[in-house]
Amino acid sequence: MKAIEITIFGAPEVLRLGERPTPLPGAGELLIRVSASGVNRPDVLQRTGNYPVPPGASDIPGLEVAGVIEQGDAQELADAGFKLGDRVCALVAGGGYAEFCVAPVAQCLPVPKGLSDVEAASLPETFFTVWSNVFDRARLQKGETLLIQGGSSGIGVTAIQLAKAMGAQVIVTAGSDEKCAACLALGADHAINYRTQDFQVEVKRLTFGQGVNVILDMVAGNYVAKEVECLSEDGRLVIIAVQGGVKSEINAGLVLRRRLTVTGSTLRPRPVAFKAAIAQACLKNVWPLIERGAIKPVIHSTFVAQDAAKAHALMESNKHVGKIVLTWGGA
Repeated sequence: MKAIEITIFGAPEVLRLGERPTPLPGAGELLIRVSASGVNRPDVLQRTGNYPVPPGASDIPGLEVAGVIEQGDAQELADAGFKLGDRVCALVAGGGYAEFCVAPVAQCLPVPKGLSDVEAASLPETFFTVWSNVFDRARLQKGETLLIQGGSSGIGVTAIQLAKAMGAQVIVTAGSDEKCAACLALGADHAINYRTQDFQVEVKRLTFGQGVNVILDMVAGNYVAKEVECLSEDGRLVIIAVQGGVKSEINAGLVLRRRLTVTGSTLRPRPVAFKAAIAQACLKNVWPLIERGAIKPVIHSTFVAQDAAKAHALMESNKHVGKIVLTWGGA
């Protein structure tokens, strides 16, 4: 099969189209003939040598795919409601940038009705991440306010739509007026241009000094101290990436007085059973919203697979709004 390989750690140009043996599914797994592969920030980190591959995972980048089921244990598939030839999308721990990809059956979901494979490939990584962190970990409730750092990212556009669908108020930060406008068009209640405005000041103003209930943070670093200041009583801060650095200094007194929770998680190394539970939660709570059009995939650009370097260059430019997807075989 053809696959995108990381020849050495470095710039986007180190990604090359190569040949690999077609993987074989093991117990509890199936083989997908891939039509489309989602591109995510962890893929960039892996390419630069800053995100080690979990033990046992493929060294081929790519954490989400969509396509058709090519192989798999018939009984295992039947138990999950699948059969050979079904269109599915899947969250994987690696191997997504390839014509064929093995995935745990439990981490596969049917392509939502009405969606293309390109749209479906944009779903698993961001929707699993947002559901797990915003709703499971941070327990965002109807009527609460969520602050999303980086509202125009793949995670951001997903979090905006999911939070609004669940009845929350949404404030986002983004790096340009155009990106702010895109976030508002997706349903955000307020958008803050972090290049021209102080998000801490704006959050206090927009919440009449009360602060927000939940913050979804992909920056960390010096943002964390300001985010602690932005939280309301019993507020929850969830850190899911550290683009701004791993070290932070916070006012611990505020954490005590306001009963704040500062937490975080990474999804890739978690066990199949954990991801399977998220998959079922998404199937129950999110897929119906997608199928009736209440939530829509936001695709910024698609690239044929051999142009993966161009896709990574676009992601690193931060000029995109929404998802970037690679296509195989004319998807």
